[in-house]
Amino acid sequence: MFKKILIANRGEIAVRIIRACRELGIATVAVYSDVDRAALHVRKSDEAYSIGPAAAAESYLRMDKILDVAKRSGSEAIHPGYGFLSENAKFAQACADAGVKFIGPTPHSMEMMGSKTRARQEMEKAGVPFVPGTSRGLTSPEEGEEVAERVGYPVMLKAAAGGGGKGMRLVHTRQELRSALESAQSEAQRSFGDSEVYIEKAIVNPRHIEMQVLADEHGHTVWLGERECSIQRRHQKVLEESPSAIVDPDMRRRMGEVAVKVAKAANYTNAGTVEFLVDQQKNFYFLEMNTRLQVEHPVTELTTGLDLVHLQIRIAAGEKLPFAQCDVEIRGHAIECRIYAEDPDNNYFPSPGKITLLLVPSGPGIRRDSGMYEGWNVPMDYDPLLAKLIGYGTDRQQAIMRLQRALYEYFVAGIKTNISLFQRILCDADFQAGKFDTGYLDRLLAEGDPAVTSGAPEREIEALETIAAIAAGMFAVLDPASPVSKNGDTGGPASVPSNWKQKGRSEALR
Repeated sequence: MFKKILIANRGEIAVRIIRACRELGIATVAVYSDVDRAALHVRKSDEAYSIGPAAAAESYLRMDKILDVAKRSGSEAIHPGYGFLSENAKFAQACADAGVKFIGPTPHSMEMMGSKTRARQEMEKAGVPFVPGTSRGLTSPEEGEEVAERVGYPVMLKAAAGGGGKGMRLVHTRQELRSALESAQSEAQRSFGDSEVYIEKAIVNPRHIEMQVLADEHGHTVWLGERECSIQRRHQKVLEESPSAIVDPDMRRRMGEVAVKVAKAANYTNAGTVEFLVDQQKNFYFLEMNTRLQVEHPVTELTTGLDLVHLQIRIAAGEKLPFAQCDVEIRGHAIECRIYAEDPDNNYFPSPGKITLLLVPSGPGIRRDSGMYEGWNVPMDYDPLLAKLIGYGTDRQQAIMRLQRALYEYFVAGIKTNISLFQRILCDADFQAGKFDTGYLDRLLAEGDPAVTSGAPEREIEALETIAAIAAGMFAVLDPASPVSKNGDTGGPASVPSNWKQKGRSEALR
C-alpha cells in the first residue's frame, strides 16, 4: 500500500480523497493555487504546496508543477479526482515516466475512450449497441446532410473530444445543418483544441443512465449498478440517483454486462463509468465512457456499501478486487444534489464571495461531501460546485423525504446557491413519479417558479413567522432597556413575558 498520495485537485473531491486516505493510513499532499491558499482541502491535508496563480492553466493544469511537488514531497501516487488532469492521457504517461503511480486507467485506455469517435469505432468492433450515426468526424457539410437523410432527422452534432454540452447541436432540418455544423466545430475548437465533430441520430426524450464499473489489474471487471442522470440543465447534470426508477433487474444485468464488455474492449483498469442513452422503449445505446471517478459516485457507494475511492487506491496498489460480481448487492435508494454557488434569480450565474453563515443539514440518511466552510471566500476562477448533498433511504420515497428535510435545514449566507432549485424539483409530481427525461428540467424552469407567481407556501410563511418571533426574543434579551435583559430576570410578575412564552401561549390557545 502507498504511504503518501498527492491529490491533484481542489474542492469537495480533494477533501473526499483526503478522508479516504486517512482511513487507509496514507499521508496526503495537497496542491493549491494562490486563490485557494485557505481552501478546505489545504487545511485537511498533511502537507500542502503552492503551484501558482489562480488561473487553472497556470496551476492545476500544470503537469510539470504537480510532478515536481510529487517528487519533492516523496509522493508515490497521484489521485487526479475529476476534471482538470483526470482524463489527460499525457499526464497519466508523465506520471508513469516519473515513477509515480497514476490512480486511474492506463494512458492507452484513456486515449481510446477519450475520443468519442475512436470509442465508437472500438465499440462497433466489440458489438456494443450505439446510436446510429458516424464513427468518424464529418469531413464536409455534404457528408453531414447525407448521413442525416439516412438516419433521419432530428440529428445531434457532437464534438469528438467533447463533454458538458460543448460543441453539441440539435438539428431538426436540412436547412439548419450547415450553420449548426460550423458553429459546433468552432465551439469544439475553442473548448477542446479539436474541431472534429460527428453526427448521430437524436433520441427523442431520452433518459441518460450510466453504469459504474471497476476493474483490477489482474483481469477482473465488475459492474456496480446504474445511476440515473437525466436531470440536467444545458446538458450538465445537477441531480443523480441510484437505482433508476425505470431499470428492472433484467435490464440492469444487461446494461452491466454491456458496460463490462466496453471496459474489457478498452483493456480498462480502475474505476470508470459507461454512459448510455435510453429511449422510450427502454432500448439502451452506448454514449461514451468516463475514464475517472464521477462527481456522482456517492450514490453508488450508498447503494452498494462499497467505498470507491478506497477501491481505486487498492487497485492502483496492485491488489485484486476483494469481491466477485455475484457478491454485489444493490440496497435502498440514494439521490444526490449538486450544490453550486450560482444565482437562480440571475440565470444561474456564478455567485462568488464570502460565506458569512453556514448551517449544514444532518440526521438519518444524510451525507454531505463539501469543500466549503463558514468564512471562506468562494473564488470565481473555477467550477462553482461547493458541495454534494446525498439522501439515502430504504426506498425512493424515503430518500426523497429525507433529502427534502435536509434541504430545508441547509442555509448558506453571503453568496447565492441553487438549493431552492432542488426544493422545487423534489416537490414536483413528475419527479416524484419518476416521469422525466433529459429535457425535464429545462421544461420545469420554463414554467416559472410557482413560489413566485402564486406566493410562498404556507410552511414558508410559518417558518418566517417563527424566525421573526425568535429574532424579536433575541432583541429583547440583548436590549439593555428591556426588563428581560438583566441576567434573564423578568423583574417580577409585572414585567413583560418573553417572546417564547408569548408564542407558546398563543399556540396553546389555538
